[in-house]
Amino acid sequence: MALLEVKNLRIEYPSRHGTHAAVKSLSFSIERGEIVGVVGESGAGKSTVGNAVIDLLSPPGKVASGEVYLDGQLISGLSPEQMRSVRGAKIGFIFQDPMTSLNPLFTVEQQLTETILCNLNVSHDEALKRALSLMAQVGIPQPELRIKQYPHQFSGGMRQRVVIAIALAGEPDLIIADEPTTALDVSIQDQILTLIRELCVKKNVGCMLVTHDMGVVANVTDRVAVMYRGDLVELGTTEQVLGHPNHPYTQSLISAVPRSDIKLKRFPLVSYIEEAETSAPLDVKTHWLGQSEDQRSYSGALLQVENVNLRFVTKDSFFESRREYVQASNNVSFEIKEGETFGLVGESGSGKSTIARVIAGLYPPNSGRVVFEGIDLTAIKSEAKRRPLRRQMQMVFQNPYTSMNPRMKVADIIAEPIRFHRLTGSESETRQIVRDLLNHVGLGSAAGLKYPHEFSGGQRQRISIARALATRPRLLICDEPTSALDVSVQAQILNLLKDLQDELNLTMLFISHDLPVIRQMCDRIGVMQHGTLLEVAHTEQLFTAPQHEYSRKLISLMPEFKGMSQQGLKQA
Repeated sequence: MALLEVKNLRIEYPSRHGTHAAVKSLSFSIERGEIVGVVGESGAGKSTVGNAVIDLLSPPGKVASGEVYLDGQLISGLSPEQMRSVRGAKIGFIFQDPMTSLNPLFTVEQQLTETILCNLNVSHDEALKRALSLMAQVGIPQPELRIKQYPHQFSGGMRQRVVIAIALAGEPDLIIADEPTTALDVSIQDQILTLIRELCVKKNVGCMLVTHDMGVVANVTDRVAVMYRGDLVELGTTEQVLGHPNHPYTQSLISAVPRSDIKLKRFPLVSYIEEAETSAPLDVKTHWLGQSEDQRSYSGALLQVENVNLRFVTKDSFFESRREYVQASNNVSFEIKEGETFGLVGESGSGKSTIARVIAGLYPPNSGRVVFEGIDLTAIKSEAKRRPLRRQMQMVFQNPYTSMNPRMKVADIIAEPIRFHRLTGSESETRQIVRDLLNHVGLGSAAGLKYPHEFSGGQRQRISIARALATRPRLLICDEPTSALDVSVQAQILNLLKDLQDELNLTMLFISHDLPVIRQMCDRIGVMQHGTLLEVAHTEQLFTAPQHEYSRKLISLMPEFKGMSQQGLKQA
């Protein structure tokens, strides 16, 4: 008997414009001790299936037909009270967005121990011991100190680790992991996946792994289910699906996986999706972005980061001597030349996003300077003087869920920076620019009439990228810009960034934990650990002959994807 069995599942979202079928007649099963990977483009219905299994569909979504069985017992259609006894104790869920799935008003200790006490018959002291053990298992340093802190005091990757610990706290029979390694670097990703694999083998736990990372799928899963626009187009063993795919979409999806062994000029696109799209992308040369007035060369480095130090208070006190700090950046120095893409890599919590926020002016450093085109930004105290520079430096944030106003339509979100900086002469011109930007990132102009909650995580990230490009920036700060994107959309977005860089001489700071993407996108790379910049090298030099021991470790842990070759796909 299968641990989880889904039969003819159909999920619908009714609206005044009609009913949208997010999932159409889906059937699959998961055995005990088995990991089944679910892959496909953003919006294909992957996360929707996981949410439907534990009855957490966002309104007005509903299961229109079909059945879900857990250990032979029907769990679809249970009352909310009955379903609460299933969640946590029998099914653990690792949510895609760690910030919105953690309560900002409670410490990590309160949230972890609450889950343990609700699902296991243990004392509070035993629950605390288990919580500390779980935090250590998922790679959180100093668990005795960090467990007392709140979610906002953790980086994106560290919050993801907390969410994973909570999902494992109830010792469930089935784990539904929705992009569990999205915000994690390769070292912690390897640790988390090893932990999930060991749980499945040693405790006979089943796992449904929703991911866009084909390297993770290749190294961890037993079987793979490929979804496309609500349909299951292919299901089979990992070796069969990745090595000898049958469906054209699967073949194209595998061809778009970034290469980790060599650097290519462009990312291969998913031709199956391109043929299905109704709107062709615009020519960059005729686009609004190509009309920038700021295309001028600058002699010297466009951006210089000089000895930047920043620390955060972890324990506040009236007395200075009793305060405790964490050093987020420690004398970090590097420069980015105009037209260059500079990459930052390192484990979550290493200070990559902190440096990005210091450059963008969101965090004032304790010491050091940030110099943009010869102007010391840290010395400018007037917001009026800083505003023209802000327009030239835009940021794509790591989290597409919390970086957009849920009360605004997408068109207004993208138009907001254009209106704020008064870049157009009329509202009709602004609306046309927004439509062009939406077409450029592959969403289509009709997406402007919707709200953020109507889009998947990957689609929201595309909206964030369109908004960042709206002011025609000279420096684009990309903090994990493709972490929420499947490989097909990732290829489109990264090719778009490459095109824009060639056309506009765009300069980029590219932060990512995805080493194959970093290799394809960046000219030079800086490696960070514990707030310190350990090594800066040209891309090929770093990947072929890294100098620092930590750099060598990161590259050795990079997941290998041994799918069907490019030539083999063409022949298929």
